[in-house]
Amino acid sequence: MYKNKKKGIIGIVITIVILILLVTFTNANGNQMSYIENICNVFVMPIQNGFTYLKNKISGNNSFFADMDTLKQENEELKQKNSELEQSLRELEVIKAENETLKEYVNLKDKYKDYSTIPADVINRDISNYSSTIIINVGLDDGIKENMTVIADNGLVGHIVSVSSNTSQVQTIVDTASAVTSTISTTDDTIVVQGTLDDKTKLRATFIPTDAVVLQGDSVETSGIGGIYPKGIHIGTISEVVNTNNITDRYATVDTAVDFTKLNTVLVITNSVSE
Repeated sequence: MYKNKKKGIIGIVITIVILILLVTFTNANGNQMSYIENICNVFVMPIQNGFTYLKNKISGNNSFFADMDTLKQENEELKQKNSELEQSLRELEVIKAENETLKEYVNLKDKYKDYSTIPADVINRDISNYSSTIIINVGLDDGIKENMTVIADNGLVGHIVSVSSNTSQVQTIVDTASAVTSTISTTDDTIVVQGTLDDKTKLRATFIPTDAVVLQGDSVETSGIGGIYPKGIHIGTISEVVNTNNITDRYATVDTAVDFTKLNTVLVITNSVSE
């Protein structure tokens, strides 16, 4: 009995010793492995990096950054070319606009070839409820004088009211202070057209003869009476006839032939055929 108990104690002791030895060996082995790994990293990593470089060299990956530099340079060159193209496009647009202006001048010259004229550009405008004037880029130095007639492609614009060396002010026919003696082309009846406060695209025709037959669509032209406007220049078209209780007070609305909101090019008549 005693012997069996002693053997059991010895077995337990041996087991404990073996476990202690295993733990000790494992820790020592782990430290040794860490040391060995450090040594390997020192010698192996450069070799591994070398192989990686060779691999990239063979596969073409080493050209990535060189390609990026090339792409950057090409991108800058494309930006420069794009800027040059935009500049050329702007220049072409300017040339196109100048050609359009020249075409307008030629058309005006052909249309009003019976008059001696000077072309001009509108450089400023004052369109308000009470006035409607424009500034053009010709003046005394160009032979412009007060009361000269100003026309556009579609018809009458107004007349010169003041002149400086290089510019002139034009009172347009839609100005409320403007009054133009006119005729209805279909009947040859004389009327007076004036600017209104309500609409800068319309005129009010008054002093209509009591026996005159005025119809919508009739054309209105300058009569040549008054000493400013030559005869026969188109003013507009009658759009409405308003009858009143007193026939002497009836009036008509005239749509202007010229669109004053888009007026850019004009001609100044320096003399008429009769001169």
